[in-house]
Amino acid sequence: MKKIILGALAGLSALALSSTAFALESVVVGGVEATRIVIAPPQNPLATTIRQGLREAVDAAPNGSRSQTDARQLYYFYGARHFEPLWLTEDQDGTIAFSAKAQDVIELFEDAHLQGLDPDDYLTAELDVQAAAGDPQALAALEGAFSAAMLRYAQDAHSGRLDPRTVSGYIDTAPKRIDESALFDALAAADDPADVLMSYHPTHREFVALRDLLARHYAGEIEAPIVIGEGKLLRPGMTDLRVPALRERLGVSAPEDETLAPDLYDETLVAAVEAFQGELGLNVDGVVGPATVAALNGANGATIPDIVANMERWRWMPEDLGDFAVLVNVPEFRLDVMRDGHSAWNTRVIVGTVKNQTPLFSDLIRHVVTNPYWNVPSSILRNEVMPRVLSNPGYIASQNMELLSGGRAVDPWSVDWTQANPNQFRVRQRPGTSNALGQVKFLFPNSHDVYLHDTNARGLFARSMRALSHGCIRVQDPFAFAEALLEYEPGITVAALQSTLGGGERWFNMEREVPVHIAYFTLRVGEDGKVRSYGDIYGHNARVIEMLGM
Repeated sequence: MKKIILGALAGLSALALSSTAFALESVVVGGVEATRIVIAPPQNPLATTIRQGLREAVDAAPNGSRSQTDARQLYYFYGARHFEPLWLTEDQDGTIAFSAKAQDVIELFEDAHLQGLDPDDYLTAELDVQAAAGDPQALAALEGAFSAAMLRYAQDAHSGRLDPRTVSGYIDTAPKRIDESALFDALAAADDPADVLMSYHPTHREFVALRDLLARHYAGEIEAPIVIGEGKLLRPGMTDLRVPALRERLGVSAPEDETLAPDLYDETLVAAVEAFQGELGLNVDGVVGPATVAALNGANGATIPDIVANMERWRWMPEDLGDFAVLVNVPEFRLDVMRDGHSAWNTRVIVGTVKNQTPLFSDLIRHVVTNPYWNVPSSILRNEVMPRVLSNPGYIASQNMELLSGGRAVDPWSVDWTQANPNQFRVRQRPGTSNALGQVKFLFPNSHDVYLHDTNARGLFARSMRALSHGCIRVQDPFAFAEALLEYEPGITVAALQSTLGGGERWFNMEREVPVHIAYFTLRVGEDGKVRSYGDIYGHNARVIEMLGM
């Protein structure tokens, strides 16, 4: 039978119904099975006051807002229990106070900074039990405010304090929502509601490692790091005012020869820098550039704001990354094939420039394509290709490209470019050694038209700073990546892919779609416990710190 929801909300017709209401019962109306929300009447003056306060909270919240949704959920939850309080107790003499369970939660709120959260977000002025003493209406409001604070804590712990999309238009990650019904059911039934709230924090290994690192900072176990300032490239034999700090950071003594300049970048310091670069997986060239400076400044554990900002971004990640998945960390210029949370294979990647940033999102790799066409994105077509075509129609052929209109190839020389609208055309590059996508690409269809692919400019992987593409992600060793990616794929082998090279475009559809996560972490904690830092190439980290008010 068709099911409907009936509103049994006496005196509350302005409230919109929610499919996630807490108290439901099945009834039959006119032969139709229905589900209705049950609001049980209060049975004492305190409960009556709680009901009134919760109704006023719903009415006061902006329509369609998160605060209205949260207020409505609280109303339904308390309505199912006759609006009896959970967090307040009343002695025989009428004294009302926080319960022991509530006190445990308050302690959790007080230590929220140890979880990368802000205690002031939960310990608000509304939770002042002394100020509410003797005022039943204030105590009722306090009960609702306490539950609202727990809801806010659980939501922040689960998905972060910021909507990722407000940090940058290149971040395509919607906030995760918790199941309010399940939360309040668990809180009401728990002997220790603080443990329930703690369970909403991520359990990813690196999140936990960052949280432990944060606790060490607050405990004073980690000294303030020696910060190497930004500057021009520092090459062997040069002098630079940053050299003394660099020596201190790497534990290299000043030269014994006092006639030498104290800020000389000498051979001993160069050797120490090269050793550090090798340990961190950077280019071992002895040149102190942005990537090396970022690694030097982060290897001591970075700062509290840096740690908290990276923890925030871990909260944005899917709760389950997948037993077998691909993780691309943009600031690190690195791709990992992850198995059971550990890196099974990795390689270097090239990502988008600051102007053409690689977007951040999660998806599923579904296809492998050999000998791919490169469909030139509209931005590149408009800004780079068409200006050249207008002055020289032969540019299309010189780049192994073809001009298309209405799905058909068109000779560029046959077009009157003084009259034609360039927007009516598209351009694609044919397969071949000059193709910008190289020999193979890995597709996870998405609105950004971003994917992983080979490249015809492999020399660029030798650079430390590899924000060089138009947004797609170039993979250094694409066929080794294919072998790692297709480990559990029964129908596709690397040999089969390579046997098609040099021919026309070939599509291979994967039976086991593999999760891919394009992420942005400027701090990583390895399985060896070492903290590694990477440059904030797009400014996302600084923006998160700013928005969190740190």
